[in-house]
Amino acid sequence: MATKENLAGAFAGESQANRKYLAFAKQAEKDGYPQVAKLFRAAAHAETVHAHAHLRAMGGINNTLENLKAAVAGEGFEFETMYPPYLAEAQQEGNKPAEISFRNALAVEKVHYDLYNAALESVQGGSDLAARPVYVCEVCGHTVYDQAQDKCEVCGAVKDRFTLID
Repeated sequence: MATKENLAGAFAGESQANRKYLAFAKQAEKDGYPQVAKLFRAAAHAETVHAHAHLRAMGGINNTLENLKAAVAGEGFEFETMYPPYLAEAQQEGNKPAEISFRNALAVEKVHYDLYNAALESVQGGSDLAARPVYVCEVCGHTVYDQAQDKCEVCGAVKDRFTLID
């Protein structure tokens, strides 16, 4: 049992380090340090290698159907159970940056839940999703098909804040 808990903790830590180092890389670029940014990106990639190894060791990667079921469950937990009390506490404390962050995440996790459910239905029917462009809002993470919105329906960001995902 201890090894499973250690793997879960290591996976969480490596995953968080990846995201943190990518944010640090963006800041280093902005501050005029492209080589420091490159180092942060390289370390972030290495942390992803570690995280994926830990996830495989935990048996956390299955076939696409099972992975979609896990994604639906995870996104459902986030918008139904996790984020509502986080948002309420941030509002109670008057922490506006946290409130905005939690509100945006809560809304977008519901979108992801719906997108994953549609993908699950498609795979259960024996088909992949139709090839379509996917855009993500860089402010809140809102995810849409076909074209970027003129104004993000979650956070209000303008169209040029959406990134096309390959």
